[in-house]
Amino acid sequence: MKTIVLGVGNPILQDDGVGLHVIEALRQRLTNPLVTVETASTGGMNLLDMIRGYEKVILIDAVKQNNSKPGEVKRFLLSDFHSVHSCNPHDVSLSEALHLAAQLGEKHLPLQIILIGITVKNTYEFGEHLSNEVSSAIPTAVSLVLEELNNT
Repeated sequence: MKTIVLGVGNPILQDDGVGLHVIEALRQRLTNPLVTVETASTGGMNLLDMIRGYEKVILIDAVKQNNSKPGEVKRFLLSDFHSVHSCNPHDVSLSEALHLAAQLGEKHLPLQIILIGITVKNTYEFGEHLSNEVSSAIPTAVSLVLEELNNT
């Protein structure tokens, strides 16, 4: 199954960059030629362009949940999110972009989109370092991604 593992985040907004850090930890461990490993500092329509043509997408990104502690790692389906907001006010969320593409008849959309979400603490202050709680979650996120790839 043609798969992309895509870490999403902003590298200069502290914990928001966690998806990028997880990808760096994964790069040496993934050698399957059917698995593409990429990073993105964008959302919505641009992400749609990146995932078009893949059958399975594994997104790794920062999430905010009121009942979760920073550093918790969870697996979601993109459809689990009823209200996903784009971080860019000039773009739409990935969910909205996928819905629009499907309505326009796009035929090369992924069959499955999995989100490995890491609950974050600080995404509003400038800095390239993750908080300790979020940094310590990277091995768990890597394990979940590898498990997801083994289930393909």
